[in-house]
Amino acid sequence: MPRPPHRPPHRPPHRPTAPPRALRLAAIALGLLVLAGCGEEEPLDPNGGADPEGYPVTVSNCGARVTFAAAPERVVLLKSAAVPFLHALGVMDRVTARAGQYPDDYYDRETLAELEAVPLLTDKTDTSGHLQISQEVVIGQEPDLVLGEVDNLSREALAAVGIPLLEEPALCAEGGAEPGFDDVWEQMELYGEVFDREAEAASAVADLEERLAEVQERVGEPSGRTAAVLYPTVGGGTTYAYGTASMAHPQLEAAGLENVFADSDERVFEVTLEELLGRDPDVLVLLHSDGDPREVEAALEALPGSEQLTAVRNGDVMTQLFNFTEPPTPLSIDGLERIVERFGAGS
Repeated sequence: MPRPPHRPPHRPPHRPTAPPRALRLAAIALGLLVLAGCGEEEPLDPNGGADPEGYPVTVSNCGARVTFAAAPERVVLLKSAAVPFLHALGVMDRVTARAGQYPDDYYDRETLAELEAVPLLTDKTDTSGHLQISQEVVIGQEPDLVLGEVDNLSREALAAVGIPLLEEPALCAEGGAEPGFDDVWEQMELYGEVFDREAEAASAVADLEERLAEVQERVGEPSGRTAAVLYPTVGGGTTYAYGTASMAHPQLEAAGLENVFADSDERVFEVTLEELLGRDPDVLVLLHSDGDPREVEAALEALPGSEQLTAVRNGDVMTQLFNFTEPPTPLSIDGLERIVERFGAGS
C-alpha cells in the first residue's frame, strides 16, 4: 500500500447567473483553458444578481481567496473530513453528492443517516489510495461548492467553470503552521461564515472546547510516557511517522504523551524499524484509512525485529482510523478521547 493520505490545513463583486450545464461541460472538454491564476475565485451566483443579506462572503483557503455570492445549496464532497463540520452546522442537507470513503466508525447514527441520504458517485481509489473520479462527473452535478481537492480535479480547474473549492487547511499543498485544536475551531467558524451559520458554529466550538478541557483535566500533568503515531503499509512496504506539522503531535501532547518524533518539523515521513527501535516509544498509535484494523497491526508485527519494540512487547498498541487524528476536525477530539481512554490517566 502506498503513502498515507497527505497533501505536503474583502467583498469583491459577484459574477452573473451560472452558465448552462452544457456550456460548463464544454469548457472542460476544451481543456479548461481559463484558469484562475490570481487565486481569486468567484462562484456561480444562484440568485441571478441579487445579493442575499450578508453576501458576498470571501474566505481565505490554501492561499486563495474564495468568494460566495450566497450560501451554498449544492455541495459535492470529495473527502470525508468536512462531514463533522457540516453536521454540527446542520447543513448536511445541502450535500447533493459525495465520492470517496466514509467509514461508519466515524459517525453517530444521525450523521450516518444524513450520509446515507446522499448519493455516492464512486468510492474507487487507485493503488495510492487517491480517489478516482472524472472532472465531468463532478461538474455534471452542478455544485456551487466542492469540498476536498483530488489529483485530477484541482481548485484551478473548478474555478475555470465558476465552481469554488474548499480544502481542509492541513491538507493544502503548501502546508502551513504547526496545527493545533484551535485549527478545528477556526475551520468550524469558516464553514459557519460560508453557510451563514455563525451562531451554530459558535455553539459547536463551545461544545468542543468543553470536551477538550474535560480531557485535559482528566490527563493532568504529562505522564512521562513516550509515543509515536505511525501509518503502516498493509501487505508490506513503507512505514510512515508523523512529526510536529501533523495533528498527531498536539493530540499526543493533550493525551499527556511525548511524541518521540517531536524533533521532526515534517507532517509525515518514511521511518525505518531501526529508527523506531532507537527511539523505542512506550506507546504506538497506528492510523489507517479503511479495512480491518487487525491487518494494520499485523503489518507492523510483520516487520523483522518489531517484537523488540517496548510498545509491542507490552501490548501498548492501538489502531484508529485516519480522520480521528488528521486533519484537524471535530473527529480529532474523538480520537484524543480514545487515546486517553486507552493510554491516559488511570489506564
